[in-house]
Amino acid sequence: MGKKIIISLYLASIFISSLHAQDIFIPDLNTAINGSGWKGKFVSTELAKKDSAEALIITKTDGDDLIWLDGFKFTNGIIEFDAKGKSGPPQSSFVGIAIRVVDENTYDAIYFRPFNFRSPNPVNKSHAVQYISHPDWTWKRLRDENPGEYEKGIEPAPNGDEWFHAKIVVQKPEVKVYVNSANKPSLVVNELSNRIDGSVGLWCNEFGMIANLKIKQ
Repeated sequence: MGKKIIISLYLASIFISSLHAQDIFIPDLNTAINGSGWKGKFVSTELAKKDSAEALIITKTDGDDLIWLDGFKFTNGIIEFDAKGKSGPPQSSFVGIAIRVVDENTYDAIYFRPFNFRSPNPVNKSHAVQYISHPDWTWKRLRDENPGEYEKGIEPAPNGDEWFHAKIVVQKPEVKVYVNSANKPSLVVNELSNRIDGSVGLWCNEFGMIANLKIKQ
């Protein structure tokens, strides 16, 4: 066997190994309704369809609510999902995901404010996507102490009443948020918690829809 063939086979084996090294997990959103495999709760949820996929509609919350995967541990990787909210009225829809989840009080989250996506007010528009780290770093504290650092606008801005795709790239300590087909991240932050792992959850306030959740690590 020639040297070139041996090298080619070796490189191919490395490539195949790298593919298997990244496990892809697709949570069952059907079970989020009855809590099977999930912890936490939303006040009111129902199921719908987005194309051929199940979509979870969160129609009512009790403030900042989340559900998270029971017994799941996420370190670094990529979380992708489709989400939909409302363009109005203001404060009507906050939707995203949580990472490093310990319980309902201790987690980091990346969420969207669809009512701000295309706001004519440039200040509001700059508050389209947000990172928080509870319990210490709420959105209010971050906005007061670090204005413009942990929340940004999205360009090109999605329609606040339509589905959009989000890709969250987590490589401790950095988190990058990409929206739709953008090559440039809308938000880049360093995590504010010292946790290196924890569960992944769905986060919502008021109203939101999520489908096609996929976790790669």
